[in-house]
Amino acid sequence: MPGTSKFVIEKLDRQMSLRETVTEKLRTSIISGDLVEGELYSAPSLGAAFGVSATPVREAMMDLVREGLVETVKNKGFRITGMTDAELEEISEIRLLIEPEATKRALPLIPSESIGELRGLADEIVRTAKNKDPEAYLAADRAFHSRLLSFAGNKQLVELATDLRLRTRMYGLKTLMDNHQLDGSAQEHHEMIDCVERGDGDGIYQLMIHHISHARGLWNTGAPEHAELVSEK
Repeated sequence: MPGTSKFVIEKLDRQMSLRETVTEKLRTSIISGDLVEGELYSAPSLGAAFGVSATPVREAMMDLVREGLVETVKNKGFRITGMTDAELEEISEIRLLIEPEATKRALPLIPSESIGELRGLADEIVRTAKNKDPEAYLAADRAFHSRLLSFAGNKQLVELATDLRLRTRMYGLKTLMDNHQLDGSAQEHHEMIDCVERGDGDGIYQLMIHHISHARGLWNTGAPEHAELVSEK
């Protein structure tokens, strides 16, 4: 039956936007592996787990269909789409081709008055990693990188990079948080802002290569042994 596999999801905070909150929680559960690839889930069963009706779950699932995280199964519910390790490697390769160079180009265009904003976003990433809050961590990470890339002035590039980030699965996320192994990756966001303050374009380019490669190795199994997947170019 749809939704028979075990998953652990906290009740929703009704003070937040309901559809956006459901979408974010579902997305986090998929990315972290709490909702299992290939499994069928019904909107009513997920709604019961969240403490809401089935309607916002269905609406949220349609958003996630557009992101490629789920697919609809007529008269049955929603299936979590699978992603092979090879596909994850391909996404990382694409990110390595576009994000380091785009970030380097954005660096001289970042006004000094925006550095405080970026520092605040980096602080949020570090805080949520230490607090072991995967949902808030993923949201803060997306916000930071989207904002950083936005200074390059190419909206299509920002959307592409964000889409790739949304499609990436992070199976070891909760284990990494529990073991504080994610703290170093979180701190790298502050190192990026240090490069911005120094005007170090080459430094941020190399740091982005390391950051994406390092994170990909950690996400694979929750262990750091495959961190260096890509050599310097």
